[in-house]
Amino acid sequence: MALKNSVLSRPAMSSAVTITCALGLLYFGRPVLEPLVLALILSLVIAPLIRVFNRWGLGFFTSTVVSLLLVGASIAAVGAVLALQLVSVTKDLPHYRAAIHGKIERIQELTERPFARLAAELNAVSPLSKGSSHTASAGLPRNATQAIPVEIRTPAPAARDTVARFISVISGPVGEAGLVFVLLVFILLEHESLRERVVRLAGQGDVSRTMRTLVHAAEGVSRFFFSQFIVNIIFALTVSLGLWLLHVPHALLWGSLSGLLRFVPYVGALVAGLAITLFVAAIDPGWTLALWCMAMFAVLEIIVANIIEPKVYGHSSGLSPLAVIVSALFWGTLWGPAGLLISTPLTLCLVVAGRHIRALEAITVLFADTPGVSEAERFYHRVLAGSSTAVIEHAQAYLRRSSFARYCDHVLLPGLDLAVDDRALGLIDQAQQDRIRSTVIALADTLARYSGDSRYGMWRRRKMSLADANIGAHLRHAREARLGTFQGSLDVPLHSVILCAGFANERDEFLTELLVLALREVCDDVRSTVLDRPRPEPVADKGGLIGTAFIMYPEPADLEQWRVLVADMRSHLPDATLVTIRHSNIVALPHQAAVEQSVDIVLRSFEEGLAFVTPEKAGAAKR
Repeated sequence: MALKNSVLSRPAMSSAVTITCALGLLYFGRPVLEPLVLALILSLVIAPLIRVFNRWGLGFFTSTVVSLLLVGASIAAVGAVLALQLVSVTKDLPHYRAAIHGKIERIQELTERPFARLAAELNAVSPLSKGSSHTASAGLPRNATQAIPVEIRTPAPAARDTVARFISVISGPVGEAGLVFVLLVFILLEHESLRERVVRLAGQGDVSRTMRTLVHAAEGVSRFFFSQFIVNIIFALTVSLGLWLLHVPHALLWGSLSGLLRFVPYVGALVAGLAITLFVAAIDPGWTLALWCMAMFAVLEIIVANIIEPKVYGHSSGLSPLAVIVSALFWGTLWGPAGLLISTPLTLCLVVAGRHIRALEAITVLFADTPGVSEAERFYHRVLAGSSTAVIEHAQAYLRRSSFARYCDHVLLPGLDLAVDDRALGLIDQAQQDRIRSTVIALADTLARYSGDSRYGMWRRRKMSLADANIGAHLRHAREARLGTFQGSLDVPLHSVILCAGFANERDEFLTELLVLALREVCDDVRSTVLDRPRPEPVADKGGLIGTAFIMYPEPADLEQWRVLVADMRSHLPDATLVTIRHSNIVALPHQAAVEQSVDIVLRSFEEGLAFVTPEKAGAAKR
C-alpha cells in the first residue's frame, strides 16, 4: 500500500519539482532572460511595420533597417521632449515652493493638528500629567546645564561626484536598453532562421502545429500591442490637450506620462491619475483645479476603458481581466517594472501556445478570455450546482438574441444529455439529481412565461414536488388550466392546428412541451397530447383541424408500440403531415427505415421544425 501511494505521488512530486526549477530559472536568470524576452516581444511589435515596408517594395534587410531607424528616432525624439519637460519641471519647482508649503500646512491642519489638540486636552485633564511633570522637574539638579545639540554638516558634493552619481544611476538602464536593442537587431535579421530552428526543435513530424502556434502567437501579440499603442497615443494627446486647456504647466509631460503608464495593466492608469492630481494640488493655491483634472482624467479613462478599448481590442488580448492582473502581479514580482510591461504579451504567448501544446494547456484554461467550455457544458455545470438564477438569466439573455428552438438545440437539450450520461455512469448522487430537477423546473416555468406563451398573460405557478415531478406534464397541465381542456377552441379553420405528441413518460412529455413552446414563437395554435391515452369524445371527429403532427422520436424499447400508435394517428389524421425529430445527439435506431416509413419526414432539430411549419416566419424569427 505504501509502495502504491509513493508511485501515485511521483507525478505530483515531479510536477512540483519542475515548477520550482522553472521559477528558480526565471528569478535567478533575470539578467539574461529579461532583455531576451523584451527583444523578442519588441520584434513582434515591429514586425507589422516591416511587413508594411515589404509591401511597398523594399527588401527584407532594408525594411528591417528602416523600421529600426524609424522606431529608434521616434523613441529618441519622445525621450528628448520628455527630458526637456522634466528639466523644466525641476527649474520651476522653486516657484511652486510657497504653494506646496501652504498645501502641506493645510493638510496638517486637517489631519495632524486635531489629533494633537485632542491629545493635549486629554493630558491636561489627566491626573497623571501633573504628577509626571512635577517628577520630571524635581529630578533635574538646580545647577544642571542643558546639553548643547551637535549638528553634523556634510560638505556640498563636488561637480565630479554629482556626475559620477548620475552616471552610476543611469548606466544600468541605459546598458540594458542597449543590450535589448542589439538583441532586437539580430532577432529581426535572423527572423527566418530562428523560426526554422524552432520548427526543427519541435520535430519535423509536427511542423503544421508548430507553425500554427508561432503564427497565432505573433499575430496575437502584434495585434494587441499595435492596438494598445494607438489607443495610448490618442489617450496621451487627449490628456495633454485637456491639461493645456485647464492651464496646467507641463501638460505634454503629464499627458505622455499617462500614455506610457497605461501600458501597465490597470495599475498604470491609476498611478498616472494620482500623479497628475497630486502635482496640480501641490502647485495650485486652491483645490478646484486639482478636482477638475481628476474628474477629466477619470472621465477619459472610463470612456477609453469601457467604450473605445472593447471596440478596438475586441478579444485581441485573448486574456481574461483576472488573468491580466495575476500575470502583472507574477511577472512584476519576478522581474520588477520590466515584468509589469511585458506581463500581458508574455502571458498571451503562453496562452496561445497552450492551445497547441498539451503541456501548457492548463495555462490556457486558467488565463484565456473564455474558459473553453461550450454553452451546453456551462448549462450542465450550473444546473449541477443548483444555480437556477444564473441559468435563468443566461436563458433570458440568449432568447433576446435568438429563438427558443435554437436554445433547446444548442444549450438545454445537450446540457441535459450530459446529465443523463453522468447519471447512467453513477457519477451523480441523489442530492445533485434533486438540484438538477429543481433548477430545470424553475427554468421551465420561467421559459413558459418568457417565450410564446407570454401572449396569453401571466399564469399562476402550480406547486409540484421533486418526488413525482414530470416537468412536461406540469407545463401541459398549466396550459390546460389557462386555455381549457383542449388547449384552445375547437371552432378553428381546417389544418390550422399543429399537434405535438409523445408517450406518457418524462422524456417524451418534456420534449413535447419544449417543442410546443418553440413553435408558439411563430405559430398561433400549437397543442400537445399523449399518444397512448384514449381520445376524448369531443375531439374524436376533429382530425381535420390538424395540419401538422410532430411525434417524438422513439426509444429502441418502444419502437413497435410507437409504430402502431403512429399508424393509428395516420388513420385519424389522413390530411396531416406526420413529422418526427431526431436530434443529432440521438443515435439512430437499428430499424431507422421503419421509422422513416411510418412518418412523412424526419427532421434533425427544433429549428428545422420551426422552419418546416412556417418557412416565411422562421426566416424572420430571432436568430
